[in-house]
Amino acid sequence: MLYHYTDFTAFDGIIRCGELRLNNILNMNDASEMRFFMNGICRAVMEKLTSAGQEEKSCEIEKFFHRELEEEFRYSAYAACFSKYRDDAAQWERYGRLGQGVCIAFHENLMQKMTGGAVSLQTVYYKKDMREHRLVEEFFKLQMEKKKFSEIQEELRLLMNDAWVQSAAFKHPSFAREKERRLVISPFLLNEFAVEPRYHVSAGRIKKYYPLDLNRMCGRLGLHMSELIGEIIIGPASSQSIPILQDYVVDCGMSALKGRISMSDCPLRKPTS
Repeated sequence: MLYHYTDFTAFDGIIRCGELRLNNILNMNDASEMRFFMNGICRAVMEKLTSAGQEEKSCEIEKFFHRELEEEFRYSAYAACFSKYRDDAAQWERYGRLGQGVCIAFHENLMQKMTGGAVSLQTVYYKKDMREHRLVEEFFKLQMEKKKFSEIQEELRLLMNDAWVQSAAFKHPSFAREKERRLVISPFLLNEFAVEPRYHVSAGRIKKYYPLDLNRMCGRLGLHMSELIGEIIIGPASSQSIPILQDYVVDCGMSALKGRISMSDCPLRKPTS
């Protein structure tokens, strides 16, 4: 299972509307983490090339990465976050409205089948040292080919696109306890991405997001959306009653979920005012 901790407003969007919002990584996470990842990959490739006596190629790849990082916003990815941990106190506090929200469990194998094209399901990378990341070896091998730098631009572009996608699933090692996976949309991968962006307007700001139509995605697999969801857990500090939530899912056409609702067993106390 992949566990999505959220509030009841977002829960309503998923269950009643069949819409999963993927938010801009630059808004939901510290943008410096994406740069940290890209710079780490660059340094590791440069180090490997220098060790192989390829100082000139090392300088070339440094300049290439520098130019790419200047266009960071163009490569913005969008994601929805999930944890492998069920009913976890840290997840409730950080993402489940301090335990007053709700957690939806999705079948990971079905989520994986829904991916493809600009949509990917990624395991978050937490290590500071990038030398073991597969992209380092791929950039290195490409640079070691007996070709001029100008002759490998197309291959470099494909690798760089992959690097930007991977950067969307990078977090500081201090978050490793979350054991997170992300459903990521990378609109820059396709010239004509099938899903149109939307905007959430609040009193303080406007946010851009991409909605995924879960009903349509499940339909492509011959499934009803209720089959995608394994269980619903009400937060440990929530005042939500199970009977009302059961009525809600039935009225939303998700009767199969009625028996999959439970209260959290996490001993997280309700926040005091």
